[in-house]
Amino acid sequence: MVMDVLKAIEKRHSVRSYVDKELATAVVEALNEEIEACSREGGINVRLVTNEKRTFGGLMARLGKFRGVRNYLVLTGDGSEETEEKLGYYGERIVLKAQALGLNSCWVAATYSKGACRKACGLEKDEKLACTIALGYGETQGVPHEGKPLTELFELCAAAGKAPEWFVKGVEAAALAPTALNRQNFNIVLLEDGRVRLEKQGACAALDLGIVRYHFEQGAGKENFEWA
Repeated sequence: MVMDVLKAIEKRHSVRSYVDKELATAVVEALNEEIEACSREGGINVRLVTNEKRTFGGLMARLGKFRGVRNYLVLTGDGSEETEEKLGYYGERIVLKAQALGLNSCWVAATYSKGACRKACGLEKDEKLACTIALGYGETQGVPHEGKPLTELFELCAAAGKAPEWFVKGVEAAALAPTALNRQNFNIVLLEDGRVRLEKQGACAALDLGIVRYHFEQGAGKENFEWA
Protein backbone atom coordinates (compact mmCIF):
# COMPACT_ATOMS: atom_id res chain seq x y z
CA MET A 1 0.00 0.00 0.00
CA VAL A 2 1.42 3.40 -0.98
CA MET A 3 1.77 5.77 2.00
CA ASP A 4 0.25 9.26 1.91
CA VAL A 5 2.29 12.46 1.62
CA LEU A 6 2.27 13.36 5.33
CA LYS A 7 3.47 9.89 6.26
CA ALA A 8 6.18 10.15 3.61
CA ILE A 9 7.27 13.51 5.10
CA GLU A 10 7.55 11.86 8.51
CA LYS A 11 9.46 8.81 7.25
CA ARG A 12 11.85 10.49 4.79
CA HIS A 13 15.43 11.06 5.95
CA SER A 14 18.54 11.72 3.87
CA VAL A 15 20.32 8.51 2.83
CA ARG A 16 23.78 8.45 1.24
CA SER A 17 24.52 4.71 0.95
CA TYR A 18 22.51 2.36 -1.27
CA VAL A 19 22.33 -1.36 -1.96
CA ASP A 20 23.07 -2.73 -5.42
CA LYS A 21 19.49 -3.28 -6.52
CA GLU A 22 17.77 -2.04 -9.66
CA LEU A 23 14.66 0.04 -9.34
CA ALA A 24 11.53 -2.01 -9.92
CA THR A 25 9.90 -1.39 -13.30
CA ALA A 26 6.63 -0.32 -11.69
CA VAL A 27 8.53 2.17 -9.50
CA VAL A 28 10.30 3.72 -12.50
CA GLU A 29 7.00 4.03 -14.35
CA ALA A 30 5.31 5.69 -11.37
CA LEU A 31 8.23 8.09 -10.90
CA ASN A 32 8.23 9.06 -14.56
CA GLU A 33 4.49 9.72 -14.39
CA GLU A 34 5.04 12.03 -11.42
CA ILE A 35 7.96 13.75 -13.16
CA GLU A 36 5.86 14.37 -16.27
CA ALA A 37 3.00 15.74 -14.18
CA CYS A 38 5.33 18.08 -12.26
CA SER A 39 7.04 19.22 -15.45
CA ARG A 40 3.69 20.14 -17.02
CA GLU A 41 2.34 21.84 -13.92
CA GLY A 42 5.48 23.75 -12.95
CA GLY A 43 7.12 24.31 -16.31
CA ILE A 44 10.31 22.71 -15.00
CA ASN A 45 12.88 20.25 -16.30
CA VAL A 46 13.57 17.10 -14.27
CA ARG A 47 15.13 13.89 -15.57
CA LEU A 48 15.35 10.44 -13.98
CA VAL A 49 18.63 8.63 -14.64
CA THR A 50 18.89 4.92 -13.78
CA ASN A 51 21.76 2.43 -13.66
CA GLU A 52 24.48 5.06 -14.15
CA LYS A 53 27.64 4.81 -12.03
CA ARG A 54 29.91 7.69 -13.03
CA THR A 55 28.08 10.72 -11.68
CA PHE A 56 28.40 9.44 -8.10
CA GLY A 57 31.49 7.31 -8.68
CA GLY A 58 34.34 9.76 -8.23
CA LEU A 59 36.20 11.76 -5.62
CA MET A 60 33.49 14.36 -5.11
CA ALA A 61 30.93 11.69 -4.26
CA ARG A 62 33.34 10.01 -1.85
CA LEU A 63 33.94 13.35 -0.14
CA GLY A 64 30.17 13.61 0.25
CA LYS A 65 30.14 10.09 1.72
CA PHE A 66 27.93 8.73 -1.08
CA ARG A 67 28.14 5.04 -1.85
CA GLY A 68 26.31 2.81 -4.29
CA VAL A 69 24.34 5.62 -6.00
CA ARG A 70 23.20 4.36 -9.40
CA ASN A 71 19.94 6.26 -9.78
CA TYR A 72 19.27 9.95 -9.45
CA LEU A 73 17.12 12.88 -10.49
CA VAL A 74 18.64 15.80 -12.39
CA LEU A 75 17.10 19.25 -11.94
CA THR A 76 18.02 21.93 -14.47
CA GLY A 77 16.87 25.46 -15.24
CA ASP A 78 17.90 28.97 -16.17
CA GLY A 79 19.57 29.76 -12.85
CA SER A 80 16.94 32.27 -11.73
CA GLU A 81 15.63 32.23 -8.15
CA GLU A 82 12.08 31.78 -9.41
CA THR A 83 13.00 28.66 -11.38
CA GLU A 84 15.13 27.24 -8.56
CA GLU A 85 12.29 27.66 -6.07
CA LYS A 86 9.99 25.78 -8.46
CA LEU A 87 12.61 23.02 -8.77
CA GLY A 88 12.74 22.76 -4.98
CA TYR A 89 8.94 22.64 -4.74
CA TYR A 90 8.37 20.03 -7.41
CA GLY A 91 11.59 18.17 -6.73
CA GLU A 92 10.43 17.55 -3.17
CA ARG A 93 7.05 16.44 -4.46
CA ILE A 94 8.86 13.81 -6.55
CA VAL A 95 11.10 12.87 -3.60
CA LEU A 96 8.08 12.21 -1.41
CA LYS A 97 6.49 10.16 -4.19
CA ALA A 98 9.70 8.10 -4.26
CA GLN A 99 9.52 7.66 -0.48
CA ALA A 100 5.93 6.51 -0.76
CA LEU A 101 7.07 3.98 -3.37
CA GLY A 102 9.63 2.49 -0.97
CA LEU A 103 12.75 4.39 -2.08
CA ASN A 104 15.23 6.52 -0.17
CA SER A 105 16.78 9.76 -1.33
CA CYS A 106 19.15 12.65 -0.67
CA TRP A 107 19.30 16.15 -2.15
CA VAL A 108 22.81 16.80 -3.50
CA ALA A 109 24.02 20.29 -4.38
CA ALA A 110 27.73 19.81 -5.10
CA THR A 111 29.30 16.45 -4.23
CA TYR A 112 28.91 14.70 -7.58
CA SER A 113 30.55 14.89 -11.00
CA LYS A 114 28.76 17.60 -12.95
CA GLY A 115 30.59 16.63 -16.13
CA ALA A 116 29.50 13.00 -15.91
CA CYS A 117 25.99 14.09 -15.05
CA ARG A 118 25.74 16.42 -18.05
CA LYS A 119 27.04 13.68 -20.34
CA ALA A 120 24.65 11.05 -18.95
CA CYS A 121 21.68 13.36 -19.50
CA GLY A 122 22.80 14.92 -22.77
CA LEU A 123 22.25 18.40 -21.36
CA GLU A 124 22.37 21.39 -23.68
CA LYS A 125 25.04 24.06 -23.07
CA ASP A 126 22.47 26.59 -21.87
CA GLU A 127 20.93 24.19 -19.34
CA LYS A 128 22.19 24.99 -15.85
CA LEU A 129 22.43 22.21 -13.29
CA ALA A 130 20.56 23.22 -10.15
CA CYS A 131 21.22 19.99 -8.25
CA THR A 132 20.72 16.24 -8.26
CA ILE A 133 18.78 13.93 -5.96
CA ALA A 134 20.19 10.48 -5.21
CA LEU A 135 17.58 7.72 -5.28
CA GLY A 136 17.48 4.03 -4.55
CA TYR A 137 17.05 1.37 -1.92
CA GLY A 138 19.05 2.60 1.07
CA GLU A 139 21.31 0.50 3.25
CA THR A 140 19.34 2.12 6.07
CA GLN A 141 16.28 4.36 6.30
CA GLY A 142 18.38 7.27 7.51
CA VAL A 143 18.04 9.09 10.81
CA PRO A 144 16.23 12.30 11.81
CA HIS A 145 18.37 15.37 12.45
CA GLU A 146 17.72 17.71 15.34
CA GLY A 147 16.40 21.00 14.03
CA LYS A 148 15.48 24.37 15.48
CA PRO A 149 12.60 24.64 17.97
CA LEU A 150 9.32 25.27 16.16
CA THR A 151 9.03 28.67 17.83
CA GLU A 152 12.14 29.82 15.93
CA LEU A 153 10.63 28.94 12.55
CA PHE A 154 7.49 31.10 12.57
CA GLU A 155 6.18 34.52 13.49
CA LEU A 156 2.66 35.71 14.29
CA CYS A 157 1.61 39.26 13.51
CA ALA A 158 0.08 40.95 16.57
CA ALA A 159 -3.45 41.06 15.18
CA ALA A 160 -3.28 37.45 14.01
CA GLY A 161 -3.84 36.22 17.55
CA LYS A 162 -3.31 32.58 18.47
CA ALA A 163 -2.00 30.38 15.66
CA PRO A 164 -4.78 28.24 14.13
CA GLU A 165 -4.35 24.48 14.06
CA TRP A 166 -3.77 24.39 10.28
CA PHE A 167 -0.86 26.85 10.66
CA VAL A 168 0.77 24.83 13.41
CA LYS A 169 0.49 21.65 11.34
CA GLY A 170 2.02 23.48 8.40
CA VAL A 171 4.98 24.62 10.47
CA GLU A 172 5.44 21.10 11.84
CA ALA A 173 5.62 19.73 8.29
CA ALA A 174 7.96 22.54 7.21
CA ALA A 175 10.27 21.71 10.13
CA LEU A 176 10.83 18.27 8.54
CA ALA A 177 11.85 19.73 5.18
CA PRO A 178 15.43 19.01 4.07
CA THR A 179 17.49 22.21 3.81
CA ALA A 180 21.14 22.87 2.96
CA LEU A 181 23.34 21.76 5.87
CA ASN A 182 20.12 21.45 7.91
CA ARG A 183 20.30 25.21 8.59
CA GLN A 184 16.54 25.85 8.30
CA ASN A 185 17.17 29.45 7.24
CA PHE A 186 13.53 30.39 6.77
CA ASN A 187 10.73 32.12 8.62
CA ILE A 188 7.01 31.47 8.18
CA VAL A 189 4.85 34.49 8.99
CA LEU A 190 1.10 34.43 9.67
CA LEU A 191 -0.17 37.85 8.63
CA GLU A 192 -3.04 39.82 10.13
CA ASP A 193 -5.30 38.99 7.18
CA GLY A 194 -4.69 35.25 7.55
CA ARG A 195 -2.32 34.95 4.62
CA VAL A 196 1.09 33.32 5.02
CA ARG A 197 4.46 34.70 3.96
CA LEU A 198 7.61 32.58 3.59
CA GLU A 199 10.81 34.54 4.15
CA LYS A 200 14.51 33.85 3.69
CA GLN A 201 16.84 34.11 6.64
CA GLY A 202 20.55 34.35 5.91
CA ALA A 203 21.97 32.45 2.95
CA CYS A 204 18.88 30.36 2.29
CA ALA A 205 18.83 28.96 -1.23
CA ALA A 206 15.78 29.34 -3.42
CA LEU A 207 15.72 25.53 -3.67
CA ASP A 208 15.27 25.34 0.10
CA LEU A 209 12.35 27.76 0.01
CA GLY A 210 10.61 25.64 -2.61
CA ILE A 211 11.04 22.50 -0.52
CA VAL A 212 9.77 24.24 2.62
CA ARG A 213 6.82 25.73 0.74
CA TYR A 214 5.73 22.29 -0.46
CA HIS A 215 6.00 20.80 3.04
CA PHE A 216 4.01 23.65 4.60
CA GLU A 217 1.20 23.26 2.06
CA GLN A 218 0.92 19.54 2.75
CA GLY A 219 0.72 20.06 6.51
CA ALA A 220 -1.53 23.11 6.49
CA GLY A 221 -3.81 22.12 3.62
CA LYS A 222 -3.82 24.43 0.59
CA GLU A 223 -7.54 25.01 1.06
CA ASN A 224 -6.95 26.74 4.42
CA PHE A 225 -4.80 29.70 3.41
CA GLU A 226 -3.28 31.84 0.66
CA TRP A 227 0.36 32.77 0.18
CA ALA A 228 1.20 36.45 0.49
